[in-house]
Amino acid sequence: MTTTAAPSIFGNVRLGYVAVETQRFADWRRFGRDAIGMHVDDTLPDVMRFRLDDTACRFLLQRGPAEDVTALGWQLDDHSGFDEVVARVAGHGVPVVEGTAEEAALRGVERLARFPGPNGLVQEIFARPAVAEAPLMTAVPGGFVTGEGGIGHVAVSTKQPQQMRGYYATVFDARLSDFIDETISGVKVKIRFLRVNQRHHSVAIVAVNRLPINPIRTRVQHVNIQVAELDDMIASYQRVKQLGFEMALAVGQHPNDRQLSFYAKTPSGFEWEVGWNPLVVDETTWEPTTYQGISIWGHTPEGQTIIDKFRQFRVGAASLLHREDMVAALAGAGIPDN
Repeated sequence: MTTTAAPSIFGNVRLGYVAVETQRFADWRRFGRDAIGMHVDDTLPDVMRFRLDDTACRFLLQRGPAEDVTALGWQLDDHSGFDEVVARVAGHGVPVVEGTAEEAALRGVERLARFPGPNGLVQEIFARPAVAEAPLMTAVPGGFVTGEGGIGHVAVSTKQPQQMRGYYATVFDARLSDFIDETISGVKVKIRFLRVNQRHHSVAIVAVNRLPINPIRTRVQHVNIQVAELDDMIASYQRVKQLGFEMALAVGQHPNDRQLSFYAKTPSGFEWEVGWNPLVVDETTWEPTTYQGISIWGHTPEGQTIIDKFRQFRVGAASLLHREDMVAALAGAGIPDN
């Protein structure tokens, strides 16, 4: 008896939107529209949406106390890919919930489903995003880069990196792009970069080496978006500083995806990376590599004080008592580093 292998969805999935829960709508409007340069839609009293392109929703902000990313929205190319992901997740005994018509409308999508993700970060999948009716109005003349690679990437921190990598491999056929080893404030960390399409990575997994701590309060350490023109990245950097938002890292370049970028701190506390010109992976020649250090040059810290470091230490210490749910049925035994 022969069995048919499940079809791969690698290359047919991309990060389509990010959902955030916050009480700081006024600050987010200034940050997203005036500093970063995105289009803003005030949809409802407790809802705000940002756009990067003609798609109706790229960032969904809803009022609530979390001050954090609550869900990642993954776009599938077609309904067959959508059905494949649902079948995989449900086949492992993990519940899949169909989104309501109202929830789908808020996200500007035709079909919506959600299921649990690692450490409380809900995963949502959708097909056929809606095109916005209003003309796009941004402070980025050259435009943002979305398309087949998606809107960018997210970096998440965890105490169980192999299990998290296993989760994204099981659900989305994620492939390892490379590693970075770095020492931050005397603590050694390893970053694993996972891709689900031609973009170098859609998920970066940050973990402290050999210590069961997570020094990040939020589920997501940073969100990345990409601009098409270098001048637009520099202009956004200048607007962030001029408007008084906190800068985390100045402009610099990463060694693995070669992206030039800067990192600002959002009103909710996680970081926001604006990047330019990352490389595109060639699947026929790509081999995972380990790099030493997150930057070739630049990315110098700005504004961090000893109080900030102490707060981070307290978060890390508190995480020793916090159990991270990796959704074991989908993470399997995890994927060990080779």
